Amino acid sequence: MSRLDSFIRRLEAQRACLNRAGELIASLDGVVLELGLGNGRTYDHLRELFPDRDIYVCERQVAAHPDCIPPADRLLLGDLRDTLPQARSWLAGKVALANIDIGTGYISEHKSIAAEVLPLVMPLLKPTSIIASDLILESAELESLPLPEAIPMGPVGRYQLYRHR
Repeated sequence: MSRLDSFIRRLEAQRACLNRAGELIASLDGVVLELGLGNGRTYDHLRELFPDRDIYVCERQVAAHPDCIPPADRLLLGDLRDTLPQARSWLAGKVALANIDIGTGYISEHKSIAAEVLPLVMPLLKPTSIIASDLILESAELESLPLPEAIPMGPVGRYQLYRHR
């Protein structure tokens, strides 16, 4: 499969998982947390899915399209290893959906990234909240959920859904 086709399939999987996550948290109050703004495409989709929810975004350095930059009061700017612990004082237990989109494209690095990030995200989650992630996450506190049927066949681990127990 070409890198272009692989990229398109990953985006299709991400969109399908986020759309499903929207259904899963429809009756759950709380905010949305996006790890990794990138060029802002996913943030823009989240705004469309959740127009009445606050969406907080962690990003090391903003390089997004100007129309896709969150308001300053919802942008956690800097290394997430620093910004997430700081946000814990006001975000703990309030996140209904966390979208973790910080994979490097190098599968060999994903396990260590997940191990580093997951302990920073877990305290922010509400019970029964959802995580959509490009990383495979391992925790006794998470239940792996079936993926939407709309996800095209391809390599395992393209995008995942989890529920916080």
